[in-house]
Amino acid sequence: MAHWEVLRADLLAGRHLTREQALALAEIPETHALATVAGELRDRGFGAVVTYSRKVFIPLTHLCRDVCHYCTFARTPKKIGQPFMDVEQVLELCREGARLGCQEALFTLGEKPELRYSAARRALADLGFADTLSYLRYVASRVLAETGLLPHINAGCMTAAEIAGLRQVSASMGIMLESASDRLCEKGMPHYGSPDKNPAARLQTLELAGQAAVPFTSGILIGIGETRRERVESLLALREVHARHGHLQEVIVQNFRAKPGTLMASSPEPDLNELLWTIAVARLVFGPHMSIQAPPNLSPGVLPQLVAAGINDWGGVSPLTPDHVNPEAPWPHLDKLALETAAAGKFLDQRLTVYPAYASDAERWLDPAVRTAVLRHSDSMGFARRDAWVPGEEGAIPPVEAQLLRLDPSPDSVSPEITAIVDACSAQADVSEADIARLFEARGADFAFVVRRADQLRRQVNGDTVSYVVNRNINYTNVCYFKCQFCAFSKGKHSEDLRGRPYDISGEDIAGRCREAWHRGATEVCMQGGIHPDYTGQTYLDILHTVHAATPGMHVHAFSPLEVSQGAATLGVDIESFLRQLKEAGLNTLPGTAAEVLHDEVRARLCPDKLDTARWLEVMETAHRVGLPTTATIMYGHIDLPRHWARHLRLIRDLQRRTGGFTEFVPLPFVHMEAPMYLKGNARRGPTFREAVLMHAVARVVLHGLIDNIQASWVKMGEQGVAACLAAGVNDLGGTLMNESITRAAGSGHGQEWEPAFMERQILAAGRVPRMRTTLYADAGSQRRQAAFNASPLAPVENAGAGKRERSKRLVPLEAVRWLSGQQEPENLVYEQVILMAACN
Repeated sequence: MAHWEVLRADLLAGRHLTREQALALAEIPETHALATVAGELRDRGFGAVVTYSRKVFIPLTHLCRDVCHYCTFARTPKKIGQPFMDVEQVLELCREGARLGCQEALFTLGEKPELRYSAARRALADLGFADTLSYLRYVASRVLAETGLLPHINAGCMTAAEIAGLRQVSASMGIMLESASDRLCEKGMPHYGSPDKNPAARLQTLELAGQAAVPFTSGILIGIGETRRERVESLLALREVHARHGHLQEVIVQNFRAKPGTLMASSPEPDLNELLWTIAVARLVFGPHMSIQAPPNLSPGVLPQLVAAGINDWGGVSPLTPDHVNPEAPWPHLDKLALETAAAGKFLDQRLTVYPAYASDAERWLDPAVRTAVLRHSDSMGFARRDAWVPGEEGAIPPVEAQLLRLDPSPDSVSPEITAIVDACSAQADVSEADIARLFEARGADFAFVVRRADQLRRQVNGDTVSYVVNRNINYTNVCYFKCQFCAFSKGKHSEDLRGRPYDISGEDIAGRCREAWHRGATEVCMQGGIHPDYTGQTYLDILHTVHAATPGMHVHAFSPLEVSQGAATLGVDIESFLRQLKEAGLNTLPGTAAEVLHDEVRARLCPDKLDTARWLEVMETAHRVGLPTTATIMYGHIDLPRHWARHLRLIRDLQRRTGGFTEFVPLPFVHMEAPMYLKGNARRGPTFREAVLMHAVARVVLHGLIDNIQASWVKMGEQGVAACLAAGVNDLGGTLMNESITRAAGSGHGQEWEPAFMERQILAAGRVPRMRTTLYADAGSQRRQAAFNASPLAPVENAGAGKRERSKRLVPLEAVRWLSGQQEPENLVYEQVILMAACN
């Protein structure tokens, strides 16, 4: 035991065991002592999360040239109806699996049966293939292309060429080492007569897979005659190949189950203590960050003990197909698996067949042909999207989050790290970007805790009032020469693709929409547009003159930092001078759009020709300095990661500390449906529901004491999403948005307006008190409220097509129109107005 105390100290100090130290574990019988340290190491690497993959099990062929003494999967030609599954059988199975939420297609098959059986050779010839792996590659390619499921291939020993071919059609592969002991291949032992179970051959496949950068699975089978030392030697062999290539996603510890009809039918199975000892040793050998897996169907009734011994993954579980390797052991129902995982103090979450770290580094680990499929199944951390919810579509709150939003987690169920970070933010202490990123990674009880604390801070700052503003969106043009990869709104000057044609409205159109908005109770017009190649800074000044001429009492919330930057450049003035001109012309506040994600690593791919992070911050800080309040936004859920979101919030927080000029923070989830980068296969399907709720909650926590108003976008989140956000730190629902068009262009189906009566019903349904506000959060006047609640239906909008040149945004006074048509002398017009109107004509 004295030797164990030395090893224990090294492990808890973060040091890896040497080979000699690892081998010494074979002589330590105290399972509980080993498991206690193993559990702590597992928590360091994986926290409170235990994962599984929802899969379809596809036994492509039961024929195999090997004769393992414990196996019932392999059969002879006389005992099967058809040598290989037909591709249509496989596709139908996968389509049904997809309907049940499966994301993995597990291909398991016997090894190279054509080398043993003429029936296999004839069947392959009839199918048009020379060998089993060529047929496997074809079937996997069809599954990937036609069902979206991600193939995981267990094809046994392979050559470099075979691995390279299968890498193009799979997200991961695997081969069970089972044992590195040559002794088990001797006569009378379980691998005798099975050439593919030669440890050197299997380790060579593992080596080749590493060289090919294939995310790979392996593991050991215990209880088939090996010693404890041989188990440790097998684990060390796996550790050595992983150290060279970093490609092992997981190490499986599988316990032998005796099966009738096999040569080992009467062999004793390893007991629970033996399994727990081996799991613990595997964790100690590999350390905190390797996924250690044990199949849950092989150990029913004791799953919490497996978790306590150091596992962090249950492997694949199917709601559709049996475990064809262990048909006597049915998969646990996923609800039961979640409960048993919770009984161990852990949260069950879904992963893909390719583990998160490998999915998040797709350029290294995945073939280009597979990356889009993985991306569309992934969240920002590379975990599985386990539900169909996406921004822009009305959908029910996913069941897992619905349950977590009702959960009041006990203090001991929440990670101490998460508690400490939230406490620091609540006390308005500084937290690092790494701390903020950690909040975005919260799952299970951690997620519920962050959401609850955010809601408590909201109540502390805002009470139970939820505000909104009656406003109109006016997007004066969708012509834009910037090439933002996420934008489905902007068009080239003569583009007819995506949604709608290029347009450019006139000053008269702007004035008419402002007047209608005023009559319908609006206190604000929110105006932005594409960067039209003919627009200059004067265009934006003209827009301001037009709005105030048409509706003198209207608050003008207009012009993104990109428009400000471009306008200043076209006039040859600096940012501050142009902002002062805009303010003098009647600009009241600026929207903090064009921020997207304030991290130039993201912007280089997302919007490479747009203003960079420093320039966006410069425009905002300058606006605050000249007395123009602004909002702050983030557009997230595409190619970005939690660390990028953390940088964004930190930059907003730091600027707010300097200026105090941000009135609110507005998360804008990416709506993917018509976005060019999504259609090209280069983006996720927006944030998951968990991520969307967390963005609002983390913003409330991190910006506490600095930005009091956290807003949810109803046009992106929908009714149920908004309701969830109101319980996660949100106190504002933004504008009623007459004529919202940008998000609808991206594919959102949430409509173009939430009328005040509807808005207030949603707020009341959430148990909160509605308040109609102005842009700067004062109460809206009673006359404005009366007008808003008695408004006529919104008139249809006609957007004038874009011409060769921009349309003037300056409102032509009625007297000028009459004078220009010869009906009236310009008695009431100053000379400059007459000249201007004549030029416009």
